[in-house]
Amino acid sequence: MKASSRGIHSSLRMRNENTGRTEKRRLRGASAAAMLAAILLVSPPLSGNAYAFKLFGITLFGGDEDKVEVIDPVRYDATVQTGSADKDLKKRLESAASMVTDEKQPVSGDLGVIIKAREDRDRLIAVLYEEARYGGTVNISVAGTDIDRLPPNPTFDHAAPVPVTVSIDPGPVFKLGSVRFEGDAAGHDPGKYDLVAGGKAGSRLILKAGEQLLVDLKNEGRPLAKLTRRQVTADHRTDTIDVVLGAVGGPVAPFGTVAVKGSRTVDAAFVSRYSRLDKRGQYSPEQLKKANDRLRELGVFSSVTIHEAEKLAPDGSLPLTIEVSEGKHRYFGFGAEYSSIDGAGLEGYWGHRNLFGEAESLRIEGKVSGIGATTDVTTFDYSAGIIFTKPGAFVPEATFESRLEAKSETPDVYEAQTIIYSAGITYELNETDKLKGGGEIAYIDADDAFGNNQYLTLSLPIGFERDARDNKLDPTKGYYATLSAKPSYELMDGTIFSSFEGSISGYLGLGQEDRIVLAARLAAGTLVGGSDLERIPATRRFFAGGGGSVRGYAYREISPYNSADEATGGRSYTLGSFEVRVKVSENIGIVPFVDIGTVSTGIVPDFSDIRAGAGIGVRYATPFGPLRLDVAIPLQRYDGGSQYGIYAGIGQAF
Repeated sequence: MKASSRGIHSSLRMRNENTGRTEKRRLRGASAAAMLAAILLVSPPLSGNAYAFKLFGITLFGGDEDKVEVIDPVRYDATVQTGSADKDLKKRLESAASMVTDEKQPVSGDLGVIIKAREDRDRLIAVLYEEARYGGTVNISVAGTDIDRLPPNPTFDHAAPVPVTVSIDPGPVFKLGSVRFEGDAAGHDPGKYDLVAGGKAGSRLILKAGEQLLVDLKNEGRPLAKLTRRQVTADHRTDTIDVVLGAVGGPVAPFGTVAVKGSRTVDAAFVSRYSRLDKRGQYSPEQLKKANDRLRELGVFSSVTIHEAEKLAPDGSLPLTIEVSEGKHRYFGFGAEYSSIDGAGLEGYWGHRNLFGEAESLRIEGKVSGIGATTDVTTFDYSAGIIFTKPGAFVPEATFESRLEAKSETPDVYEAQTIIYSAGITYELNETDKLKGGGEIAYIDADDAFGNNQYLTLSLPIGFERDARDNKLDPTKGYYATLSAKPSYELMDGTIFSSFEGSISGYLGLGQEDRIVLAARLAAGTLVGGSDLERIPATRRFFAGGGGSVRGYAYREISPYNSADEATGGRSYTLGSFEVRVKVSENIGIVPFVDIGTVSTGIVPDFSDIRAGAGIGVRYATPFGPLRLDVAIPLQRYDGGSQYGIYAGIGQAF
């Protein structure tokens, strides 16, 4: 749009989880887990000097930013007059006026005052346009003279701050008049883009409509689609604007040859193959985005950009270039946690993200926990593992994972030393569905309510996952469902048993910008086979309670108990969680919740012992997902059991 300090011309144009089977209940009567975790990820080598440290945008020590020396500093005193603007518009205009928000920062020279004033005028007019105030005016004067009448190199009196006056007349609110789509856009309904005669007419709405129209044309498989006309004409007599949008779609085309640029140690042919753009499918912006995300998730690239050719190849296809920048492949890190019940925990890990040149990942990790819960180091929990992952194994849609783990666990309900080796394939059926399968062998030496027993089990776990959420860490709509089965054979006494589990989580956003989200999760599982419960390893029986199931109870606290008040674990469980996630500000949210669960000794829950917990949580939004802090109390507390639970983490509870 063309704008001036005197207003707007009449004719203008616009440019174009599971049941939680690993917690402890060492101290009856103690509070449930209160966790504080901090993870540091470092990619060596380290170099340079650190002058400040920030956590979640807050400077904890050191300088916040480098000071910039201003040459020939000139100070000014700015005032803004917003005329008949309402409260909300006045706030927007004052926030957009940088001469007010930056008033304590001097500018460079007298010319700097004029440059800043002109930038403010453009910014303020843009705000008026966004609010459909196409008849508004913005006048700025410096030292009593309009900025359009000042000489090219003005000189002001510096005896006091230079006075700057910003005068704004918002003018009337315009409505949409006629709306017309031309060219290949003619077949599209303007109403679908919120362009309706008599409706809202803000410039942002019109720009968004043009952008979405172009996206829709490209989604038809037309990579060369472009807008040819975007005209907005204001009629100041009727306070309306007429809109004309024109576009040319171009031919429908498939993806063509895929070139890779910038790859050094990662095989370029692998990059092309793993992107799945080399299959010459029909052009789709959504497929380009998914390919970009897919490559980023490998973890080997610091940046990924997919460039489209400006014209089609002779065969009618669209050539592509994937430009990547490799990051550091080796990394290490450490973490710490603390629980009022379980004591402190420490963990460390080392990894390599590109072991053989096709983004193969190797990670070695170790952890010790329970420090402080007791003084006997033999009762601490220890674990170590080696994990190898090969993306694009056999076909681009398949990921192979091999894992060797050793654990020593000593919760109140049992003591167990375990060695597990597993290997499996995850296959992406489509954009939302995954199928998993593999094999596992585990040796368990357990001492529990049934005495000391050793188990050697062979298992063939399989699973299905559908992820239809709009965001994995903070969903506002969609659902997430899993189904799994784990047929097993215990070699020492010939016991055959299988576990079956399923869960579904759903999300519904309400209000403007989904400021309220209703979230619910249901889960259930059963163990079949094995004549007696003791023939099934304690680590495979079901327990509940804790942050992953029923908050307010300690992990593994919800279980059938024998006559000696020892937890035995169960053959079946049912869980339900319900949350109302409310945004109280841009970054802060509160979440009241209720969790319900039961664990039974039969293969079908008998619901004879239903436990519930309720509480409230706080969420703080960060770029990598919400920080979560939940406080819950058990509504049917066990005698001598936990009185409350505090849970912390990254991402929503489910």
